[in-house]
Amino acid sequence: MANKLDSVQEISPAVKREIAHILAAPRVQSALQEFTSQESQLRDWQMEMARTPAPPFGEAERAQWLSQRFSELGLEDVHEDSVGNVLGLRRGSSEQCVAVSAHMDTVFPAGTPLNIRQEGSRLYGPGISDNGAGVTALLGIASALKSAEISHELSILFIGNVGEEGEGDLRGMRHIFSNPELQDSITYSLVLDGAGSDTIVSEALGSRRFEVIVRGPGGHSWSDYGTANPIPVLARAIQTFTQTSVPASPKTTFNIGVIQGGTSVNSIPESASMRVDIRSASGAEIEKVAAALRDSISFAVEEELRMLEKRGPERKGPRGLSFEVIGIGDRPAGDLNPNARILEVIRGVDAHLGNVAAKQRASTDANIPLSLGREAISIGGGGTGGGAHTLQEWFDCEGRDLGLKRILITLLVLSGLVE
Repeated sequence: MANKLDSVQEISPAVKREIAHILAAPRVQSALQEFTSQESQLRDWQMEMARTPAPPFGEAERAQWLSQRFSELGLEDVHEDSVGNVLGLRRGSSEQCVAVSAHMDTVFPAGTPLNIRQEGSRLYGPGISDNGAGVTALLGIASALKSAEISHELSILFIGNVGEEGEGDLRGMRHIFSNPELQDSITYSLVLDGAGSDTIVSEALGSRRFEVIVRGPGGHSWSDYGTANPIPVLARAIQTFTQTSVPASPKTTFNIGVIQGGTSVNSIPESASMRVDIRSASGAEIEKVAAALRDSISFAVEEELRMLEKRGPERKGPRGLSFEVIGIGDRPAGDLNPNARILEVIRGVDAHLGNVAAKQRASTDANIPLSLGREAISIGGGGTGGGAHTLQEWFDCEGRDLGLKRILITLLVLSGLVE
């Protein structure tokens, strides 16, 4: 559920003073104005990046593209780490840093036609908003800081990370926060994901994903009739599992998204499989549903074997049924402390800009730092978007400047402006 964050909600006087101080700086005003004057460059970056493939586990070409942009924008120590994340540093006077990140990967498999086009203020094509908007915001912020020659106390670590979508399972952000040196230096994490300026994700939605595989001996539909068939077993398991009761609060869901099995209509398959997604704000509820999934499969196998035993000897074939439940994704849940500084700052910035946002629970790269008790939020890169994860995806550039102003002011409050 989204909870409205009133834009006139009381913000501490100290944060109000920090925001006012930052906005009074001529260099900051210059940077803010650039977001409007440089829209054509932002649009070109966004379309160029979206035309550069970044399928799941295949982000290398886009990583190379982003590395070049980071270097052109004056970031230091630009490099790709061992999993393919692109990092670039804008040094401050402190070794501590604010991490600002956007995932590079898309949901679209290798070979997907990347037909990116513009019609007026709208851009169309797969990945143009998710996460073309986030990566473009990353570049827009780096460009504005460079052009206005803004200095800050905390360093700012720019990250284009891999593995946010689907079975990537947040592997890019996991790698960042498994590095002790990076983990200790990152004070705040600001994740830029998708379009919009109307949300603050401060609550991480947990999820677990499983592949269920049922195996049997296989055979010919005529000569091997009576042999255990994995597909009816899977069907029975699905029927049982979908009757699982889940609570409305904390909201808990499950979905069977993929079913596979068999080779031809006259073959008894050797295997059948399905992929299951379970989500909840509660780790305990996720475990309950996962247990129900395993029980459903076990029951379906036992029921199939029982039914086979009832058949006459002439209709009995090989049994040999087995099943396996494999974890293919585990995104941890976590909540930001309601008194966290990063949350008060983004609220204060929204209040100053007259922007009304909604607090949300979602599954983003912020899940990793939030699950570790770190200060982190995920917000959009401005503009508006729709059709995410489809070939008809779109992004409207109108209003992008509001999102970029929101990001920059928040970053400068967190990092500390040096005049």
